[in-house]
Amino acid sequence: MDRCKLPIHWVLAALLLCMSSLVSAAPAEDKPFAEKKVVLQISDKDSYKQTLVLNVASNLIKHYGPDRVEVEIVAFGPGLRLLFAENSNAKRIDNLSGNSGVRFSACSNTMRKMTQKLGHEPAMNSNATHVSAGVVRILDLVDQGYILVKP
Repeated sequence: MDRCKLPIHWVLAALLLCMSSLVSAAPAEDKPFAEKKVVLQISDKDSYKQTLVLNVASNLIKHYGPDRVEVEIVAFGPGLRLLFAENSNAKRIDNLSGNSGVRFSACSNTMRKMTQKLGHEPAMNSNATHVSAGVVRILDLVDQGYILVKP
């Protein structure tokens, strides 16, 4: 009886593909006692709107308490600049991420386009997690029961 033998690199590639789909499909829940789940969209390069989205996140944390609300800020398009390392809001982002558990997602599609435009990859805030596409991340979170807010 002949057995079909696949090259090891095909087997490893299939395994990695399966694992990556499991990771991307994982729910975003970090806080089991959260009463509210909110995804905040930032797609504008205007520094006022970038500050506003951080203010909204801060106000949600103050109102509900850090364990009672899940907040994720998803940045794409020109709004990705909020998550650049040199952004003037970097310390606020560090504080919201570290003390309150706010998550920050950066669109990889926008990152590629900005890298082409700038001629180099911009340095990102260390709290930013890369997601394949910002809009897809928002849709996935909405499917998980998050409320979308676009300040």
